[in-house]
Amino acid sequence: MTRIDAKFAALKAEGKKAFVAYVMAGDPDADTTFQVMRGMPAAGVDVIELGMPFTDPMADGSTIQLAGQRALEGGQTLDKTLEIARRFREGDDTTPIVLMGYYNPIYSRGVNLFLTQAKAAGIDGLIVVDLPPEEDDELCLPAQAAGLNFIRLATPTTDAARLPRVLQNTSGFVYYVSINGITGAAAPQPSDVAPEVARIKASTDLPVIVGFGITTGAAAEGIAAIADGCVVGSAIVKLIGEGRPVADVLAHVADLAAGAHRA
Repeated sequence: MTRIDAKFAALKAEGKKAFVAYVMAGDPDADTTFQVMRGMPAAGVDVIELGMPFTDPMADGSTIQLAGQRALEGGQTLDKTLEIARRFREGDDTTPIVLMGYYNPIYSRGVNLFLTQAKAAGIDGLIVVDLPPEEDDELCLPAQAAGLNFIRLATPTTDAARLPRVLQNTSGFVYYVSINGITGAAAPQPSDVAPEVARIKASTDLPVIVGFGITTGAAAEGIAAIADGCVVGSAIVKLIGEGRPVADVLAHVADLAAGAHRA
């Protein structure tokens, strides 16, 4: 059982929904990322997604694209990203960390070496948005053999014929992208999302977490109420990009988390 599995089991036992928060590694520098991550569990974050900056983030909107650019311009590397996780683990051995990004940096490192290093750094799962199920032999299956969850995305265009393939080797949780498009887009409506979440849950026992476009505590509550939880990224990254103090960022995170936990 990974930390992700244990966290969702504990939340289910408590009758609570999950709040997942994303931060881009190295934006604007590694220490700021660490300070935000370190404060997230106390602010109510159940799972942390740590973004791996990449030069061509095709699934991301401008907010996260710019965060990745700032990180890369500041010298952020995959090694430095893993070091942030390692540093976080020195003070927190229970909060799950999911690395989220693209396959190129992992491929360049070498899958076996990357998985060994990620596991040693305290990473619990991976979301790699540009590896479809047809490529599971590349990373998904090796990651699960190494003890890491491989979390797959489902979208409004994942039809009944495609969904079984998407779910086949997914573990940890299913990330449902609530709208067509990129991160940070229009806010999803619970009434539109609920039937899609129900459709996915009819095909898997995994938790279904909904993301894209959630910016307020009220929105987090509305989405978490019709799923097993929600994930917020752009709304958090935007504050960091504006140079807001870490305390202000974490105050907004706490408001978002409280909304999800009210659901």
